[in-house]
Amino acid sequence: MTEHIDSVKTYALVLIALLGLTVATTLVAFVDLGNFSVVVALAIAVTKMLLVALFFMHVRYSTRLTKLVIFGGLMWLAILLLLTLTDFLTRGWMGVPGK
Repeated sequence: MTEHIDSVKTYALVLIALLGLTVATTLVAFVDLGNFSVVVALAIAVTKMLLVALFFMHVRYSTRLTKLVIFGGLMWLAILLLLTLTDFLTRGWMGVPGK
């Protein structure tokens, strides 16, 4: 098996991107975007997660099985978020007894 090694320049660029995204996360926290704040924060978090997984965890050079396991974990996370969102969106459908 050949070993894939990224250059120091690549790691430095990823580090700069991660630091920039961290600053962006902090700046977004101070700006009132309404309900869109959560969407922006999650988009930044997913981008940072992808950078860390692809470059520092070397998922780019991993086997298909490793990529399948990661995909399965992300799909499970998506299912959990979807079920949570479904619960949140349907809370007002039934009346509250006593009101």
